[in-house]
Amino acid sequence: MKPAIDQLTAQFAADVRADLSSTPKQLQSKYLYDALGSSLFDAICRLPWYRITRAESALLARHADAIVTSIGKANGTIVELGCGSGEKLVLLAEALQARGASAHVHLIDISPQAIEHTEQRLTRLHLSVVGHQSTYEEGLRQAAAARRGDGRMLVLLLGSNIGNFDTPAAHAFLRRIRAAVSPGDFLLLGADLAKPELDLIDAYDDPLGVTAAFNKNLLVRINNELGGDFDLAAFDHVAVWNAADQRIEMHLVSRVAQRVRIPAAEMTVSFEAGERIWTESSYKYEPEQIVAMGASAGLASRNQWVDTDVGFALTLFAAV
Repeated sequence: MKPAIDQLTAQFAADVRADLSSTPKQLQSKYLYDALGSSLFDAICRLPWYRITRAESALLARHADAIVTSIGKANGTIVELGCGSGEKLVLLAEALQARGASAHVHLIDISPQAIEHTEQRLTRLHLSVVGHQSTYEEGLRQAAAARRGDGRMLVLLLGSNIGNFDTPAAHAFLRRIRAAVSPGDFLLLGADLAKPELDLIDAYDDPLGVTAAFNKNLLVRINNELGGDFDLAAFDHVAVWNAADQRIEMHLVSRVAQRVRIPAAEMTVSFEAGERIWTESSYKYEPEQIVAMGASAGLASRNQWVDTDVGFALTLFAAV
């Protein structure tokens, strides 16, 4: 009899089996963020070559008052999809309290560590906080069902997380957000902009090798949680710019022909020398593309703030 595994591990195993059986082989980027992966990503955000987080935080600090004004002084709701470390949410919560307003906060992340860290950051602000360890869609559905009173909802999708969706999926995801909220609610979307290829390669394949460790940790997670026998030294991290599709791609490249067993996924997977596992895509945008994408989902742009030096945009949408 096989040992019982919890639902999240079972889903992880099922996804790994399906993704490593596909052509080309791939692994879903959401699984990069276990406890160690989240810590490694926090380190990436502090690297001089990865400027997204600092640019977004600076924009949030500069325009926090204008952003939270969208909620009004009524007791509203803030929902963060992918809460990360919570540093950015704190900037908005402080601006909200400076206006004499408050909000019910819902944190949605598949990483329990990310939720815990954000809750700890928000403790001093005495906000009502609920964590949802779930997918974005399910967590947003739960948050929308739990909203109280007539206050508006502000949904946060920051960190250029929208860039992890391909173009059709990004449009579909924004439509699902629009379906979950009410007219007059808001979405604040952070998106990285297109920039020179060398800047992108340095950001996703940094000289210190932190991003490589972050990417390879996905194999560590498969080994630890699913009983895999990946040899980390047999794979290289590679980042490439796909200009035609306007995205940076991360891959793990097999250095040799090899076979890997993953018992919990009930599979043995073969690799040829040079064969790749596609682990993440990060799409880059032009500011007008972001506005158009929102409009196609029933979200009207109310304001857009752009860091032209780094190439990053915050766009505030209203549900219409």
